[in-house]
Parts: sequence; C-alpha cells; structure tokens
Amino acid sequence: MRLSSLLSLATNVAAVTISVSKDEGKDASPLQYGLMFEDINFSGDGGIYAELIRNRAFQGDEFMPSTLDPWSAFGPADISLFNLTTPLSSALPTSVTVKGRARGEIGISNPGYWGIDVLPQTYKGSFWVFGDYQGDFKAALRSASSGEILASVNIPSHSNTRGWTKHEFALDSDIAAGYKTNFTLTFVAESSHQVLNFNLISLFPPTYNNRENGLRQDLMQSLKDLNPSFMRIPGGNNLQGKLPGSRWKWNETIGDLIDRPGRTGAWRYHNTDGLGLIEYMLWCQDLKVEPVLILWAGLYLDGTVIPENELDFYVQDALHEIEFLTGDASTEYGAKRVALGYATPFEINFVGVGNEDHFSSGMTSYNEYRFRMFFDAISEKYPHLQILSSTIELDPIPKGAVLDYHDYGNPDGAVRNFTLFDDQDASNKILVGEYGVARNNGNEVLWKDHRKRPWWIASVAEAVFYLGVERNPDTVYGCAFAPLLQNIESYQWNPNLITFNANTSATVRSTSFHVMELLSNNRFTTLLPVENSDEYDPGFWVAGLNDDLNTYVWKGAVYNTTTEQEFEINFPGSQQGAVAELTVLTAPDPFSENIFGEPDLVDTRRTRLEAGQKGFAFVLPQWSVAVLSWQYRSTK
Repeated sequence: MRLSSLLSLATNVAAVTISVSKDEGKDASPLQYGLMFEDINFSGDGGIYAELIRNRAFQGDEFMPSTLDPWSAFGPADISLFNLTTPLSSALPTSVTVKGRARGEIGISNPGYWGIDVLPQTYKGSFWVFGDYQGDFKAALRSASSGEILASVNIPSHSNTRGWTKHEFALDSDIAAGYKTNFTLTFVAESSHQVLNFNLISLFPPTYNNRENGLRQDLMQSLKDLNPSFMRIPGGNNLQGKLPGSRWKWNETIGDLIDRPGRTGAWRYHNTDGLGLIEYMLWCQDLKVEPVLILWAGLYLDGTVIPENELDFYVQDALHEIEFLTGDASTEYGAKRVALGYATPFEINFVGVGNEDHFSSGMTSYNEYRFRMFFDAISEKYPHLQILSSTIELDPIPKGAVLDYHDYGNPDGAVRNFTLFDDQDASNKILVGEYGVARNNGNEVLWKDHRKRPWWIASVAEAVFYLGVERNPDTVYGCAFAPLLQNIESYQWNPNLITFNANTSATVRSTSFHVMELLSNNRFTTLLPVENSDEYDPGFWVAGLNDDLNTYVWKGAVYNTTTEQEFEINFPGSQQGAVAELTVLTAPDPFSENIFGEPDLVDTRRTRLEAGQKGFAFVLPQWSVAVLSWQYRSTK
C-alpha cells in the first residue's frame, strides 16, 4: 500500500498512542549511524579511490605476479614487462617496455576500470619514463569503439637513460562523451629500434575537496548525504590477508606512491594501496566522522595464527601505527608523519583488535593470548582509547573492552533483534561494526544464497534494528552498514549499499541507503522515554530530542503486517494546532529493489501535519519507515 491513505483513519486497527516524556532522558550516542569500509567489489581501487588507470604500476607479489592486463599496445609496437637493473623504486621494480616495430606513433592503451568517464573537466596525470627520447608524449582519451580522440595534450619529453624522469600533465576535456573510453600514452618512434620503459602511469579526475591522490566525487557525496558519524577502516578481511605474508601493512601504504608496493588482497585482485593509511584519515576528516581504526591481530583468513612467542612484534607494530597517527614531532613515528607533511596529529578514540576472530579457527588463541596482549599494551600507552574486541564471543572480557557485533541475517531476525541490546551489561559496550540484512526469511545459513541487492522488506527490517540500537545508548555506540560499495562490473559480495561503475552519473542508491539516510539525518541528542498504549510489532519506534535544533523527533517503522497502522504522537508541550513534518518512505511492494540502470523505486513523501486533540495523528502503510519532527521553538 502506498501513501495515498497516509492521513486517513484506519477503522480496523486501534491507534497506538505514544506519549513522549521530557524527563529522565539519556544522552544519545554521538556515533549512532556509521559505515564500514572493506576493499571489496573494487570499491577502493576502481571505486572511491579516484585513480582512473587500472594496473598503473604493474605491481605484483608472491601471491599474484605482475601482469600487463588490461594494457595493450598502441600502433606498431611490442610491449612487455621488464625489470630494469635501475628500477623506478624497490617497491615498484617492474615496468612496461615499449618497442617500436616501425616509425610512427606508438605507445600503450588502458581501458581504466571498465571505462573512463569523459566529462567537461580537467584531468591531472603523471607517468615515469626511462630511455632517451627528445620529442613529445601525447596523453589522450579516445573512444573505445572508434579510436577518435576526445581530449589530448602534448607533453615535452625530458626522458633519458641516466635515470627515471617524472612527467606531469593536465588534460582538458570540453565535452561529455560517456565512459566507454580508453586512455593512451603515445610517442613518435624515431626508428624501429626505439625503446622506452614506463611506470606508475596515473590519471585522476577532479577529486572530493580537491585532495591530491584523492577520492571520487560522486561516491563521496553519496556517503556525505548519509550523514554518518563513524567509519570502520581499513577493513575487514582485506586487513587480515588470506595467506601468511598477505596482511595489510600500514607502513607500506604511506608516503610517495613510488614507495608503495601494493599487495594481493583477500578478494582475488591486487591492491595498489594508493588508498593508504593517511588517505583513510583524510577521508574521515572530509566526512567529519570518527575513525575506528582496526589493527591486524595475528590471524590470517586461512586460519594461520601467530604463536604467542612471536606476537610481540605485531603488537609493537600496532603501537607504532597509533603513534604515527597521533604522536607529535617529538615521537619517533609521529615525526615520520610530520615529515610527510602532516604536522597536526590525527584524532583517534577507537581502535579494534583484529576482525571476526571467531572465524578462521582464531577464537582459541584470541581468548588465550592475542586480544589480551594487544589490549594490555595499548591500554598502558594510550589509556584514553576505547579498545574493541573483534567479536562478542570474547572470554574473558577485560573491564572496559568494547565488543564488536557483526550480523548478516534475514529480515525476521533483524526485527527480532529490536530488543537484542535491551539487557546488555553496560560495563562492556557494543559497536555494531558490520550490519546488513543479506538473506531471505527462512535462510539461516550465513554464507549461503545472499540476495543480489537490498530489497524493501530487508530495508524496513534494518530500520527496526537501527531503532533498537538507538534506544540503547547506554550499551551500544552505533551501527555500521556493510558492505558499503559495489562496482557492478566486478564484485565478490552482495548485497551492498551503493552500486556504481565508471559512469559517474549512473550511481545507484539502494533501498537500504534511503532508510539509513532518513534515520541518520534525523538525530537525537537526548533519548526520551515513551509511554505506549500497545506493544511493539508490527509498529516499532523510538523518540528523542535534538537540542541543537529545538526539535522533538519520533522515528518508526511498520514491518510484516496486512494492514496500515494508525499512530497518535504526543510530544511534550505540543498543543492542538502545532505543525510537524512527517516523512514516510514506501516502495511499490515488499520485494522492490533499486536495480542498476533502472528507476529508483523508493517513494519519499513529506507532509505538514497539524496536531489535533489527540496529538499528531497519522496512518503508516505496511512496510514503511517514517520520521515525525516537531520544532517546538525556533533556533533563530
């Protein structure tokens, strides 16, 4: 049922009367709604990290060798990978050799991450060259089908055989030509013996907040619209690494890009690590969110565990990482950050020890020594930090440890969990570090038959769970949706919050995105008690006060019913004639999905609602999510 009956009175279901009290309120959690970033689904490289060139530096390691893919030769040329005796750097030893087969324009071509969006804007690029050449290089964006040049620039060469030289350029486009394009880097061979080597070939569009080595504007704007308050970084399974030696190493993700070797991630592709530790922190700053920094804790996904007598090295590495971010110039690792141009320390209040250690046979060692070794060392040096266990199954639980709860359940389970945290012991608070309804009702197998994308009843169920989190600020910091981003051209996990490809105008916000956006943009500063005339189910709700806006807020959802539900809301001090705003989200049917390339099916209706003798009275359709807000006093 859609919203046409919103203000009608239901005759077959008694109204639920909800009286909101102004007394005995609790401070709401400042975190509440958050994000969890996992470098999965080409959501880092090929996603929010704005680099447009795929395999820009021919990186490889013991798990995945260097490759030319997806590069191809342009013109009469042969291309191959080669390790010069003088590499660009020890981190990037492999380059591409371009040999001319005849005189003429030759070079290399790259299709980007399944396309490069050509828009009226300026692209910034760079590349490194080794070899003698005195002409011009040409960087161009070309139609993938016809080869037509859409935008180009000539770059005078200063390349020689004495060493590697960096060339930088600005590529101006004055047209919007779509995303089915290639990038080419070419030069005119002076003879059939012409040979040059290229490495770290980069092209960036304008980035969010104009950050160097920055993030994609449209995806950042989508995240900004969610009004999040924390982000869990840098993962996740990708932090852990699949096999011994493949973990995320923070100190190999900082500094100049030529010093970042990259690594084979847990999701079967190579990570450039251009999106590194500093970039994560700047990302949090740009979104104005609290970073929740997850530390590697001695467990690989294949079940390999670092033994107790070898773990101290990794504990110290974690302390160094924290010092690098938060220390001043007088500290060893803080001085390293300052030397990179970041004089002001980053603020961190939360760190997590590991990721999902109850999987991969890691729980025994985690309980016996791994968590305790990290917890004791971090607590001693940084007593102000909130330290998260990677699981709620920690035993024993040190005083003050925060438990990290993850759940990818089904809709009915999410609704049952509305009361999950009601009786939680407040001595050990919880952060819901990963959350999303992933499976159909009836499917209780965690890794089996996940839905392809969020669907409406799941999104409504997530709303019910979020309300359960919000009404327990004493015990729960907040809840982070996961996974966050999905490149539709290549992905490993579903469902996801936001789907995209190289076409920056095609980004799809899921049904779950709309629910989180509505709830997150209507925050409480104080949670208020309510008196209800009826039990929860099929209606679920929570209420509070936003002191900053002088506004009372009621949030509700109606899940799994055959009829509409009438509500009567009484806010403190509201009188007949008072005017509130009611926002209601609905969809055409319970299984509605926002599919890539198709219209958005979520219907958002906003209505000015006048209070009657019984307060603010309205009817919500089945499968709906709503917010009622009343500003009792102007903020002017």
